[in-house]
Parts: sequence; structure tokens; C-alpha cells
Amino acid sequence: MPNVIEVQDLLKRFDRVAAVNGISFSVAKGEFFGLLGPNGAGKTTTIRMLYGFSPPTGGSLKVFGLDIKTHWRPIKSRIGVCHQENTLDPDLTVEQNLHVYARYFSIPKKEAAEHARELLDFFALTHKKEAKVMELSGGMARRLILARALINRPDLLILDEPTTGLDPQSRHQVWDKLATLKATGLTILMTTHYMEEASRLCDRLVIIDHGRILVDGSPAELIARHAGSSAIEIEGPDQALRDYVKENRIEHDDLGGRLILYVPEEVELHNTIRDRFCTEKCIFRNSTLEDVFLRMTGRELRE
Repeated sequence: MPNVIEVQDLLKRFDRVAAVNGISFSVAKGEFFGLLGPNGAGKTTTIRMLYGFSPPTGGSLKVFGLDIKTHWRPIKSRIGVCHQENTLDPDLTVEQNLHVYARYFSIPKKEAAEHARELLDFFALTHKKEAKVMELSGGMARRLILARALINRPDLLILDEPTTGLDPQSRHQVWDKLATLKATGLTILMTTHYMEEASRLCDRLVIIDHGRILVDGSPAELIARHAGSSAIEIEGPDQALRDYVKENRIEHDDLGGRLILYVPEEVELHNTIRDRFCTEKCIFRNSTLEDVFLRMTGRELRE
């Protein structure tokens, strides 16, 4: 079965700056694919090229087997996009936002109204169909943007940080809806800053930084490969611990006042570290995708 997205040596330059610098990846039909990276890594620039908003500078980009440079119109007709920003029309009601957007795809009025009702029911917005957008909570507005992205029954859904700024309850509601959409076989590509979100939803993901792909794989594979099966955080590490870590070649991050060890789940090793070096605060936990992300992209602030 051909891939829905095929990207090969994709390049995007702004003057002399390469925002996307020769990346390659593919997304299979029915796959939930994640594009992760810090601010300025090139994520949003990449997806803007994917849905035809920004032309590539170089490389190959195919969606549904079609070249985005020459077949952008049929490609866009089969894509749904959930933007990071709230782009809903504030002058229209919730239901009208869906009806008006359906016109861009030449969807017959009766069909659009029927599908709008289905989407409002799916996203638990039926009781707000006559409300203006400005009356919605952040979570409701985000669900409406998702509903709008699905009005044309797309074969590919692109999500740019779909839960940014939402409270935990609203975020989990969106996750539940995305998981349901994934179960229908819809192909989904998502950018996100939430590692729990990526771990929960993505079948596969890449981490990108400075316009280049650093790693590619499933969340479980990347955690096992780059952060081990478990982590031990030790506050106030002394030189004896640092010597022990070096002698035993234990993967670690030294943050000065805190040492994070990435270790296999060996009882003897854990007991040795607990008995000899946990004189102050010591946390034993499972390794996470966030560990991988920070190890790959660093811990400095990105503005």
C-alpha cells in the first residue's frame, strides 16, 4: 500500500536560513505520525509545505502520490487542517462556521448540514450550535476547529499543536476524540510540545531540530534506544557517584546539582545505587519520551 506522505530531502530556505534542511520521512495510510521539536525547529514550516501553504525550496514532497508543486489543488481537497491559532469566524455561530467552511469544498448544502450535525454531536457541541465563537471556552473552540477540519471528510488530517493552552480536562477530551478518529483508519500527522500526548497517540514520530531529523521510530522504540527502561534522578550527587557512573558506563545526564541515570531494570544495580548514593532525594521512575526529547534537543530555553 503506497504511503500517504512521501518526503525526500525537503528543503525550505528563508533568505540564507534553512528552516527545513533536507529532511526525509514517510507516513503510511492509517498511521498517526508525530512531528516533535523545540520552538524554531522547523515543524510548522514543514506542515505548511505539506498542505500547500508554503512552496518548498528543494527536494520532493508527495501527498497521495501526487507532487505538491503541481497537484496542490486535488491534494488540498483531501486534507483537513487544524491550525495552532484560533481561525474561527467570530461573527458566525458554531454551526455556521461549519456550513461556511463546507462551501470551500463545494459540498452540497444538505450534505454539509447533515455532516455538521454529526460532527457537532461527535465533539459534544450540539448544545452550543447557536452560540457565537466568542462564547466558547478554549476547549470547545479547539473541538470546533477540529470539527471544521473534518467537514470535507479528509483522507489526511494535519494537526498543528492541537491542545496548546488547554486545561488538562479539555486536553484529555481532545485526546479521546483523536484516538477515536485514529481507530477509524484516518491518517493523522500532528505536531506537539506535549510528550505525553505524543506517547499516547502516535504510532511513530520524528524529533526535528535546526531543520534536521534527529531520530525516527515509535515512542517505545525511541525510549528504549535513547533513555533505557528506567531512570534514577539523584539530587546532590557527589564525586563518588560520578566515578561509579563513569566506571560502569551508565548513560546519564549531569545537570550539576542533579544527576539522571538511564539504566536497565536490574535489581542489583538499583539496590547498589539506592544503598550507596541515595543520601538525599532520589527518584526511581520509568524512562519517558520527554527524557528522549531533552537528550536529543538539549535543556536550554528556546525563545
